[in-house]
Amino acid sequence: MIRLRLLLIISAACNAAAFNLFPPAPLEQAGAKAVQSLDRRQALTTSAVGLAGLFGFSGQALAFGGKLKSVNSQLAAYGLPQISSVPDGFSPLLELYGTGQNRDTLLVEFLHPSDWIVVKPNNDVNGEDGTIQAGEYAKGDTATFFVWDTGKKKIEDQDKDFFASAIKKAISQKGDNVYQDFKIINTELQQHEAQTYGIVDFKYVLLTGAGFEVERRGVASVTSEGNGVQVLWAATISARFKKTKEQLRVCAESFRVYADGIKVNKIDYNDKDFEVKKPALK
Repeated sequence: MIRLRLLLIISAACNAAAFNLFPPAPLEQAGAKAVQSLDRRQALTTSAVGLAGLFGFSGQALAFGGKLKSVNSQLAAYGLPQISSVPDGFSPLLELYGTGQNRDTLLVEFLHPSDWIVVKPNNDVNGEDGTIQAGEYAKGDTATFFVWDTGKKKIEDQDKDFFASAIKKAISQKGDNVYQDFKIINTELQQHEAQTYGIVDFKYVLLTGAGFEVERRGVASVTSEGNGVQVLWAATISARFKKTKEQLRVCAESFRVYADGIKVNKIDYNDKDFEVKKPALK
């Protein structure tokens, strides 16, 4: 009953925002001007920002993914391959990870459904925290970026156990006791430019803090750039996998990460004005 009431509250809030029943709030996007009016998508995003704060995402910036032209101009500025096309219903995302002193800087790129909400890392005096994630959170659909600090690896030489370890690390950031019955279903290697990605189909059972067991299915992309291994894992509840598996696969197979030549002015945490000096994409 409690969960039903919560879903009704979320639905009502989103519907109210869609018809401008909530006052508009500016979206935190690098270089964006103040929002003067909200169309339906922007209103839903604003509502999601408020709801995300209710569920623990208040410390991170949320926004819809960038447009293809803007993303490609940023990629061109770094001398990187541009995105040739985007499937209908998807948006490209290009985001810096590691703008704080406590992390190596990476440039992360992937596609996600256009109605998903994007969550970005947050910086404060303790360093950078959080990760890059997109999702339709009310339905349990998410694509999450993870860095495993295990040194540079040659992906094409890795076995099934390596990919299992990488994904287990990614899904268990809150502790090893949050999942059980992890299983890899299939693995294949894909080559993009000079970089190898392992595409992995997997499933597991999520153990919630409330004592529930939730079966989940997903597709992950595993690669190694810079000083570690990077994973983008896209997953949903098993009951939705048949409907969403192609979306999750697009997320995983579109994943690219770059380390070489990605330079930013790191945030100085001793500078009281560091918030206005956050580095932005070129």
